[in-house]
Amino acid sequence: MSVGLENIWRFPFIALTNGGGAFLIPYLIVLVIIGRPIYYLEMCLGQFTSCGLVRAWSVSPLFKGIGFAVVLASFCVGTYYCTIMAVAIYYLVASFSKTLPWDYCDKNWGGDLCTDDGKVNTNLTSQRTTSLYFHMEVFPQLPNVEDGLGKIHWKLALSLLLAWIPIFLTLWKGVKSSGKVAYFTALFPYVVLLILLIRGVTLEGAGTGIEFFFRPQWSALYDPEVWYAAVGPCFFSLGIGFGPILSLSSHNKFNHNVYRDTIIISFMDTFTSILAGCTVFAVLGYLSKQTGIDVDMITSGGMDLAFVAYPEAIANFGWAPQLFAVLFFLMLLTLGIGTLTGLTGSVIGVLCEQFRSVPQWIITLSVCAVGFLFGLMYCTEGGLTMIDLIDYFGSNFIIYVMGGLECAAIAWVYGLQRFCNDIEFMLERPVGWYWKICWGFVTPVGLAIIFVYAMVTQELKYPTAHLVAGWSLAAVALSLVPAFMLHTVYTRLPDGFLERMIRPKKEWGPLDNKIRLEWLANVPAKTKLF
Repeated sequence: MSVGLENIWRFPFIALTNGGGAFLIPYLIVLVIIGRPIYYLEMCLGQFTSCGLVRAWSVSPLFKGIGFAVVLASFCVGTYYCTIMAVAIYYLVASFSKTLPWDYCDKNWGGDLCTDDGKVNTNLTSQRTTSLYFHMEVFPQLPNVEDGLGKIHWKLALSLLLAWIPIFLTLWKGVKSSGKVAYFTALFPYVVLLILLIRGVTLEGAGTGIEFFFRPQWSALYDPEVWYAAVGPCFFSLGIGFGPILSLSSHNKFNHNVYRDTIIISFMDTFTSILAGCTVFAVLGYLSKQTGIDVDMITSGGMDLAFVAYPEAIANFGWAPQLFAVLFFLMLLTLGIGTLTGLTGSVIGVLCEQFRSVPQWIITLSVCAVGFLFGLMYCTEGGLTMIDLIDYFGSNFIIYVMGGLECAAIAWVYGLQRFCNDIEFMLERPVGWYWKICWGFVTPVGLAIIFVYAMVTQELKYPTAHLVAGWSLAAVALSLVPAFMLHTVYTRLPDGFLERMIRPKKEWGPLDNKIRLEWLANVPAKTKLF
């Protein structure tokens, strides 16, 4: 388990905007009743079948569309995550300057908003230097989102190309090559996090930020928005609902102890999020002390947190700010490689299963090339709006639905007890009541409530054209499930309608023939398996 982009980016910002310490309590509860159960289910499903996202759903052919919808969500998230990597590369190169370029206001990009001595002209703007640098030099945006995407920022486009190259080099040989890279991407970010945390807690005002992070605001616990917000970081940081967990676990040995892995990884994920939170909030406390702005008002968005607030603090470190800047943005780049390896690898895995005659390196190159071309949309003057749009409709919206459907398909269609019997055969240990209760009721029902709540309460402030595009993307992903249901009904209709619809395909079960025969011998005689 490695620290991910979500631990550094999404988790601290959502904690910042949803009650500080009060957010931790809903987050931990959501982790226990939703995050961990889905993680264990995906680990077991992938390992039991040794198949990828689509073929694993031979367990319940009616829900085969889940696999394809998850692939679409993984691709959408991967494309805009790579754009975040591109911005990190831009800042990483800039960090080698004698003076950090976001530490002074340059008239070349700031114009009249900058004074001759490199300060911000406070008579014309209230923005700080780092904010102007990001929004006017690195990622300028059109003033009106209705004006379209605008032109492509060529420096970001070049950075995006550089960001996709290590992804291809990591994945072109499959698990063997990505596994070696994982050692570095898992350990290096922790080293940098600890260095930044040690430096952060020595800054004046750091205690104020950390106190805000841990101090509960009990009134926020009664706000449904806080509970809804807790689901996102849980899904993203654990990687559930996107496919990497199921895809990677399919390469495990059949009797690998995924129960132990689930407990350890869910604990380490929480620890990592809290560690990253302390690191970020120590810096936010410092900035609050320097600027006189409240901690929860320092930054306005996820991208601003990583590329405005933190760089501003680094510029004011005093001692070797370039060193800390290089470490921070190199860490973001490493996190991006680790995250993108899992997301893109799951997409490649599905395509390799569907097109076995095509060499893997060609599929990998094709996916990376399409991802780059798709990502150019984010490198435009309307790119930040598109990132927000795709993040909501192409990832959040889809994975919440798919996560609930995964549990429902296994527990309510294939059969909860039957699935538990399969796990007991695989791991040689009984499945506890905690897992059964979560899979059978708490997790799918909880996600259904969250989905309904989001549909009723969310106010999306986008132009009509953007909303049409967003809802169209979501509709395509969600329609894959009923589309493949109809396909299953059509292809199985001659064999008997209702009874055959809910049974697994004959391909379901352990891939190894010897283990498969043992498994079939352990299936109760009264059970009609296929």
